Amino acid sequence: MKQLIMATGLALVLGACSGKKAEVAETGNPFLTEFTTPFGVPPFEQIKLEHYKPAFLQGMEEQTKEIEAIANNPEKPTFENTVVALDQSGKLLRKVSAVFFGQNSVNTNDEMQALNKELSPLLSKHDDDINLNPALFARVKAVYDNQANLNLDKEQTKLLDEIYKDFVRGGANLDADKQAKLRELNSEISMLQLTFGQNVLKETNAFQLVIDNKDDLSGLPETLIANAASAAKAAGMEGKWLFTLHNPSVMPFLQYADNRALREKIFNGYISRGNNNNANDNKEVVRKLITARLEKARLMGYEDYAAFVLEERMAKNAGNVYKLLNEIWTPALSKAKEELADINAEIKKEGGNFEAQGWDWRYYFEKAKKAKFDLDENQIRPYLKLDNVRDGAFYVANKLYGITFTPIKNIPLPHPEAQAFECKDKDGTYLGVLYFDFFPRESKRPGAWCGTYRSQTYQDGTRLGPVVTIVCNFSQPAAGQPALLSADEAETLFHEFGHGLHNLFKDVHYYGVSGVPRDFVELPSQVMEHWTFEPEVLKVYAKHYQTGEVIPAELIDKLDKSGKYGQGFATTEYLAASLLDMDYHVMKEIPAGLDVMKFESETLGKRGILKQIPSRYRTTYFNHTMGGGYTAGYYSYIWAEVLDADAFEAYKETGDIFNPEVADKFRKYILTPGGIDDAMVMYVNFRGKEPGTGPLLKNRGLK
Repeated sequence: MKQLIMATGLALVLGACSGKKAEVAETGNPFLTEFTTPFGVPPFEQIKLEHYKPAFLQGMEEQTKEIEAIANNPEKPTFENTVVALDQSGKLLRKVSAVFFGQNSVNTNDEMQALNKELSPLLSKHDDDINLNPALFARVKAVYDNQANLNLDKEQTKLLDEIYKDFVRGGANLDADKQAKLRELNSEISMLQLTFGQNVLKETNAFQLVIDNKDDLSGLPETLIANAASAAKAAGMEGKWLFTLHNPSVMPFLQYADNRALREKIFNGYISRGNNNNANDNKEVVRKLITARLEKARLMGYEDYAAFVLEERMAKNAGNVYKLLNEIWTPALSKAKEELADINAEIKKEGGNFEAQGWDWRYYFEKAKKAKFDLDENQIRPYLKLDNVRDGAFYVANKLYGITFTPIKNIPLPHPEAQAFECKDKDGTYLGVLYFDFFPRESKRPGAWCGTYRSQTYQDGTRLGPVVTIVCNFSQPAAGQPALLSADEAETLFHEFGHGLHNLFKDVHYYGVSGVPRDFVELPSQVMEHWTFEPEVLKVYAKHYQTGEVIPAELIDKLDKSGKYGQGFATTEYLAASLLDMDYHVMKEIPAGLDVMKFESETLGKRGILKQIPSRYRTTYFNHTMGGGYTAGYYSYIWAEVLDADAFEAYKETGDIFNPEVADKFRKYILTPGGIDDAMVMYVNFRGKEPGTGPLLKNRGLK
C-alpha cells in the first residue's frame, strides 16, 4: 500500500511504537521503545547505523503479523476491523523508515547507501506481499462494495476509496503469473531508482575545479572566493580555491567568473553528470528503468507509464499536460530568443567575436540585466541575511495565520548544523516542530525539499503534531560573516516554508488521506513565493547585515522591474525538463539499445530549444523523474503555478496581500484537509472558480 511504505524520500511516521523495554535493554535500539525526547522527535544522537536493519526487519515482521490478523479475522469485514486496522498497521516500520530515509538524504555515507540497497528489495517484497494478499483484498472489497450501508463520513469514505484503489493499482486483480511478474518489476524499478540517485550524488561530489592562480578568480564575489578557499582548505589544499557542482558554488561561478575557459569547464562538468562512461554512468540505468516502467504499465492494462501515473493526478492524462506545456513553450522560447539577443549584444559590446554558448548565458545575462536595470545581484545579497529571510517567512505566516515560531534548545537535531522551532497556532495550541538544515555537504543530496520525521496524526483522540524538516543547499557563510542569500535562494526558502506550513496545518485522522496529488502539492509552496519580494515584506526582513539599514525603496523598485527579466531562460529550461520527462513516459515501445542522450537531443531539438539552454535537468541527473517522486510529473510545478498565480490574485483583488478572510479560506480549504477532497474541489472551494493561465503568463512576463 502506498500509504504504508515509502521506499524513497522521506517516509511518514506514526510516532511512538510498542517496543518492549526488555528488547531495548538487550539491543540498545532506540527504535524499539517510545521516543522520550522533547515533542517526541527522533533521538538522532542515539541512533547508530547498526540500529536500522534490525528495526526494519522487526517492523516488517510486526506488520506482517498485523496483516495476517486482519486477513484471517473470522468476524465480518467492517470499516474498523479491516480498513482502519490496515491504515494503522506498520507503526514500527513507519517509524524507522522516516528516520532512515530522512537521514540518508541529509547525512549519508557509503555504509548507509549500501544498507539502502540491501533493504530496497526487502521493502519492495513486503509492500507487494500486502498489495497482493488475496484474503486481505477480499475483505477490503467486501467493505468497499457495502459502503452504501455504512454511514461513513467524508474522510472515511475517501480512505476506503483510496485503499481499494491502491489494491487495484497494486495488482490485486491480476492473475498469479502477472502478479509474480509485477513483483519482479517493482523490485527492479525500486533498485534502479535507488542506483540512479546514488550515482548522481557520487558524480556531483566527484567533480572539483581547483584554482591556484588568483587572477582566475576575477569577477567572482568575495563571499564565493572565501567559501572556495575554505572548501580547498578542508580538502587539504590550503592556499587554493575549490569549486564544486553544488549549486551555491557552480551557479555563481557561471554567473560571475570572467575566465571563460573555466566557465566552460565547470559547465560541462555540471551537465555531464551521470554521462561520463564510468562506474556512475546512468545512461543504461535510465534505459532499463523506462523499459521496466513501461512493462509495468502494460501489465496493469495501460498503454504507457504516463497513463498509469496521471490517472491519479489533477491532469488526468498526457493530453492535458502537453496542452499546458505547449501553451507556455511558444511565448517562453520567444522571450528566451530576445534574451539571447541581449546576451550576444553584450558580447559584442565587450569586443567578443563569438556567439554565446551555454557557459556564457548566466555571465552575460547578468551584464545585460545590469545594463537594462542598473541592478547587480550582489547589491541585493547584503540585505538577505539568512536568519532575517527565515524570520521574514515567519512574519508572513504570522500575518496570514497568526502562528508563531519559537527556537527550541536542547532538542535532538537531524544534523549538528540544523535549527529547531516550535510552531504554535494563534490560540497558543501546539502545531508541530520545524527543522531547518540550510547548507550543502558531501553527505547531503543536492536540491531543496521538505519532509517529515513524523506526519501529523491522531493518538488516543488527540492531534499529534508533525515533525517537519526543511532542507536546502544555500551558500555557506564566509568566515566571520553571516550567510547571505541570493534572490533565488530567498525565494527557495519561502517555497520550502510553504511546504512546511502545509505539513504543520494538516489535520486528518488517517494516513491514507494525508497526501495530495503530485500536481497539487506544489500549490502551498509556490504561493508562498509571492510574498518574498513584496515591498511590505522586504521592509520587515531585508536589512543590511552590517548597518541594519532597511533595503532602499530604489533597490526594491529595481528588483521589481527586473523580476520578469530572465523568465525566457528560466521557463524554457524548466519546460524542457518537463517535456523530456513526459516524452520518456509516453513511449509505447522502448527500442533495444536506446541511446537516451540521442533521444534527449531529438525530443528537445524538434521543439526548437536553443543550444545555449540545456534542459534544467538532463537525462542522466534528472533525479526528480528517474529517482522517483516526480515520474511523469515534473510538469507539476507549472501546473501548480497556474493555481498559485490565480490564488495570489485572490489576495491582490482585496487590496491586502494579508487579507485575513482569504488567508482563513486558504488554510481551511487548501492547507488543512490533506487529500480528503478532490484537488480541484479544494481549489474551487477556496477560490470559487477554476483557474486560468492568464495570471501565470503575466507573472512570468510572457503575456
